[in-house]
Amino acid sequence: MFLRALLLLSVLIGCNSSYAALFDDKGARQELAAQQKQVKILETRITKIAEANNQTIVGLHNQIEELRLELNKLNGQIEVLANDIELSQNRQKDFYIDLDSRLRRIEQPDAASNTESNTKSSTAAEVLPTENVTVVTDDGSSDYQDAFGMFKIGKFKDAISKFNSFLEDHPKSELVPSAHYWIGNSYYAMRDFKSAIDVQEKLIKAFPDSAKAPDAMLNIASSQQEINHKTAAKKTLNDLIAKYPVSDAAEKAKLRLAN
Repeated sequence: MFLRALLLLSVLIGCNSSYAALFDDKGARQELAAQQKQVKILETRITKIAEANNQTIVGLHNQIEELRLELNKLNGQIEVLANDIELSQNRQKDFYIDLDSRLRRIEQPDAASNTESNTKSSTAAEVLPTENVTVVTDDGSSDYQDAFGMFKIGKFKDAISKFNSFLEDHPKSELVPSAHYWIGNSYYAMRDFKSAIDVQEKLIKAFPDSAKAPDAMLNIASSQQEINHKTAAKKTLNDLIAKYPVSDAAEKAKLRLAN
């Protein structure tokens, strides 16, 4: 009896042990499956994050390339602007140097003519009786000199106004072409290049044989260059050389075309 009970107890213990082992194995499998599921979820998340990062990196790379291209473009534009500024400054410098030399040439004959006029007046005063002396006054030169004085001190608006008044009051004066020329130069100095071109073209059309006509064409070319009409400026310089080949302005035009 005791042996049977002992045997039965052994069988029950064995069954309980097998069942426990079976139960433990099933729980481990469920846990393993759950972990594998979590791993797959993590792998999916990592893949999505990697794809998003790759897209972000590609986007940043494209933006960097676009910025690099824009920077190269801006650098090129800066170089072009720097060259244009330098050319403009050189042309402005040449203009004022040329203007100064012309002013000096103009002032010297004026001084000589004034001296000669004073000498003649003194001689006439000595020869003729005082009561019979008739003084011939204004031929327009004083008005012209007033306007020219405004130009020399840089009061270009006043110079234009005075030169226009001179043209209205003395339309047949020999100084009319010069008045037109200095009006055009006044506009040029004020950087009103279109007005400068209009005035100088009127001068050339009305007085093609004037000594100021070649200089007016040179001023037109300078104005065209300033407003970036380079083809027109080149044509004007070539026309100047062809029309007035022996003038000082033609020599300057040759130098500009060579440069």
